[in-house]
Amino acid sequence: MTILVAIECPHCHSTEVTKYGKLPVGKQRYYYQNTDCPYRTFVLTQTYPGRTREVKQQIVEMTLNGSGVRDIARVLHISPTTVIQELKKTRSPQTSESETAPEAKT
Repeated sequence: MTILVAIECPHCHSTEVTKYGKLPVGKQRYYYQNTDCPYRTFVLTQTYPGRTREVKQQIVEMTLNGSGVRDIARVLHISPTTVIQELKKTRSPQTSESETAPEAKT
């Protein structure tokens, strides 16, 4: 008995997807044939927990609650480097503007 499962792009939800080889750990890689989607390949289940959206959201929430980088990494079972990289990606626009604006002396 063959069971078919519809695979769709996690970004644009298109079903125009084909198999595209395997990762070194043996997971199936898929390729988008939708030209409107900015991404080209994906894996259905990520092996590293730091890649999931839920963990990325938890990193930001824990930072806003005052947790440090090492504490976040230990609680979420990810690398401190992953925490730092995610925080760099999610910097608020107000922070970057205030850092680049020259301070006026009065």
